[in-house]
Amino acid sequence: MKSYQKLTTDALQIPDAGDEAADGRPLCHQKLSAWWLGGGLLMVAALLSGVTVWVLGQIWWSQHGTPPLAKCVSVPEERRFDCYPERDAVVTRELCEGRGCCFIESDQSLGVPWCFYPPDFPSYTLGSMNQTELGLVGFLTREGKTYYPKDIEKLRLSVDFETDTRLHVKITDATIPRYEVPLEVPPVTKRAEHPLYAVEFSKEPFGLIVKRKSSGTVLLNTTVAPLFFADQFLQVSTLLPSSYLYGLGEHRTNFLHSLQWNTLTFWARDVPPTETFNLYGVHPFYLVMEKGGAAHGVFLLNSNAMEVALQPAPALTWRTIGGVLDFYIFLGPDPNLVVQQYQQVIGFPAMPPYWGLGFHLCRWGYETSNATWETVKAMRNFQIPQDAQWNDIDYMDGYRDFTIDSQKFGALPQLVEDLHKHGQYYVMILDPGISSTQPPGSYWPYDEGLKRGIFINNTRGEPLIGKVWPGLTAYPDFSNPNTHQWWLENLDRFHSLVPFDGIWIDMNEPSDFMDGSSEGCSQGELDNPPYVPAVLGGFLSAKTICTSARQSMSMHYNLHNLYGLMEAKATASALIKIRGKRPFIISRSTFPSQGKYSGHWLGDNRSNWKDMVWSIPGMLSFSLFGIPLVGADICGFSGSTSEELCTRWTQLGAFYPFSRNHNTQNEKAQDPPAFSPVARTAMKAALEVRYSLLPYLYSLFHRAHLQGDTVARPLFFEFPNDVTTYSIDKQFLWGRGLLVTPVLDPGVDWVVGYFPKGVWYDYYTGSLVNSSGENLKMAAPLDHINVHVREGTILPTQKPGCCTLVSRGNPLRLIAALSQNANAWGDLYWDDGESLDAFAKGDYSYLVFNVTQNTFTSTVLHSNVEATYITVDTLTVYGVREEPKTVTVNGKEWPFSYLTNQVLTVSNLQLNLSQGFSIRWV
Repeated sequence: MKSYQKLTTDALQIPDAGDEAADGRPLCHQKLSAWWLGGGLLMVAALLSGVTVWVLGQIWWSQHGTPPLAKCVSVPEERRFDCYPERDAVVTRELCEGRGCCFIESDQSLGVPWCFYPPDFPSYTLGSMNQTELGLVGFLTREGKTYYPKDIEKLRLSVDFETDTRLHVKITDATIPRYEVPLEVPPVTKRAEHPLYAVEFSKEPFGLIVKRKSSGTVLLNTTVAPLFFADQFLQVSTLLPSSYLYGLGEHRTNFLHSLQWNTLTFWARDVPPTETFNLYGVHPFYLVMEKGGAAHGVFLLNSNAMEVALQPAPALTWRTIGGVLDFYIFLGPDPNLVVQQYQQVIGFPAMPPYWGLGFHLCRWGYETSNATWETVKAMRNFQIPQDAQWNDIDYMDGYRDFTIDSQKFGALPQLVEDLHKHGQYYVMILDPGISSTQPPGSYWPYDEGLKRGIFINNTRGEPLIGKVWPGLTAYPDFSNPNTHQWWLENLDRFHSLVPFDGIWIDMNEPSDFMDGSSEGCSQGELDNPPYVPAVLGGFLSAKTICTSARQSMSMHYNLHNLYGLMEAKATASALIKIRGKRPFIISRSTFPSQGKYSGHWLGDNRSNWKDMVWSIPGMLSFSLFGIPLVGADICGFSGSTSEELCTRWTQLGAFYPFSRNHNTQNEKAQDPPAFSPVARTAMKAALEVRYSLLPYLYSLFHRAHLQGDTVARPLFFEFPNDVTTYSIDKQFLWGRGLLVTPVLDPGVDWVVGYFPKGVWYDYYTGSLVNSSGENLKMAAPLDHINVHVREGTILPTQKPGCCTLVSRGNPLRLIAALSQNANAWGDLYWDDGESLDAFAKGDYSYLVFNVTQNTFTSTVLHSNVEATYITVDTLTVYGVREEPKTVTVNGKEWPFSYLTNQVLTVSNLQLNLSQGFSIRWV
């Protein structure tokens, strides 16, 4: 390949004003000679000749597609949109200008593209727009061909004003149907009456501009680069109103994305989380904070391989290699509302069972059911809370799904029975790959699957064979309804032997150790598209199956990123039928709407401090994606942890919405009983804080399920006008009221945290901090994680127990953290913790707590029998400025205590939760 060619002044033939003559003196300083007139005439002739050459050059450029230099240099570096994104080519001037694009060298280390679109690069032209019941429809046409094959010359553009805060823009082939993501989106029958947005169009070249009416802020502007819509290359670019961009997962990156020429790739991939790589899930949704604190979001409903290029204009480019351009724009304007509006399209998350919010313990390498059992017993002996015990693939016979190693795990049914007797639960792993090498008639899952034709096929219509843990395997096609029935029957058969409670679905990108299949992949355009996004491995079938594989709904090329979602949907349906209770599922691969069926863990992390730090932005990103049940492997999966790291990570992990300690085989144990008494005691204390807060956490999940609220929440969601919070991803909130500041560095007994403006109370003591919006250094000994309550918050807490079955029956302690005007608010959602559709059926209690004018009131808005079993034992009020003279409970005088740090405590209340009450202090 040719190397980059320098752009020289010789090639340009444009002299600078300060050029020197051969004698070294400036031209303008040479003495006039007797031949001045002839010289002047020669200069005029030269100028005329130069103008003629320039004009002829312009004509030549227009005919040959090479842009004039003036147009190229006029484009600022930050607005140069890449015309040659292929990574397998050294881009030369010849290649670049062959595409009709500008070629200008820049500092390669900065990432600025050398080959970029000129301002007048050909694109689509918009014809007239017509009104529809929901908005507008028009057609786009292209006259000239682009440099990608199979251009689609006529496109249909629909712009639907679906709600006042949601705009739906869709561009697709006007003549032939194309694959579209089979996601259930809300039907719309009426056009929005008072939209918060205004839409404008550029007709030639086509461009779309979306503005926020209230401020005039331009949210989208696609006029900055040409639109591409070929069969296997679709691209559209937009300016962004600010550089505060979030979402676009799954990637290991800061919560706030860098726009310094950063490309994010979307293609589900089995790989330990690593910076710059495409990881397990695909979530093409972003949220932007605008100037002034408003927020908006954009969702591209597309499941094909794609990438998003970010640049400092600020701007963003979507590239995908299939499907259609199907955009939803959400106007918020509050960031919480943006996420709610996004989930109105993709679906709200499922309500988890209460026990699913307890502490989970797992490892790959227990080796036997008895060793697993001993770990459970050790946790009980030290009275460390635990709700669920898990097993990795070592419980299976030869790593085959739906089997038990009878030699090493023969006592597994008895272990599960023991867990159930102690109010605990059992979760097992399942991988989608089904062993294909067992003797006929010896392995029902494969035999029956083959009989029913439920496996993904190769291009010849035969089951595609890859390789994962059990060896050669076939892959169930979860886009086929018949596969759901087969999956249910397999799970039901196994449940009759081992009555599991939840399922962990892993390796579902799907993973394949053979790169494609045992026979390789085809040489066709599905396996070798004209453009390949920057996927790890450089080709689409790297560590997964061939994209030419055939599934019931479409080619794997289209469905790859949906595999984990479709498996989760089948698994949730099966668990509901088998157990008749809320399903508990944790999945590795995810896609929008996954939260309706499963939670997610952040994958095969490592036992180091950096990975613990990365877990917080990972958790916060999945909060944006509508999957609130999320967490990382506490103490790290691979490698060997240290006692200090595991202690600090357990403290942080106690505040993951999904809390599980998990590590790999051939490493030392990292469950809490494996450590010294000091570390073990610190871990136990952190988990007891979690169990104390479960009523609050469960209520947050109810709000997530009901209306799409976030559970773990970035600070700027609550403080959108405080720009300092925009980049914070080492702290986080639970809901609106609880701030968590973990220690993330070794060898320290302090931590610095940012406190947005207002009053914050130490969760443990009630001591207050009145912050002006500042960083504060706090003591953080090894046995302590800093947790603070936001002013105006009421937390329902409960005495912790060994498991949720016990803790759910314990008395409540209500903590009211008064605002500066002495008010507070909170709520509690309560049901039996496991029944399906409890809220929809009315089988729940809902209480609202208020403090105004020195009076705490509990108001029961809805009640059922579960609440009658619970009592409120203690009320603690933070921020009572003067010691009360008397306290009355429902009008009756009551004893109390008051501390100098302004904490009022009223104990021994024994008030029934199902009945309203008031407590007053004067």
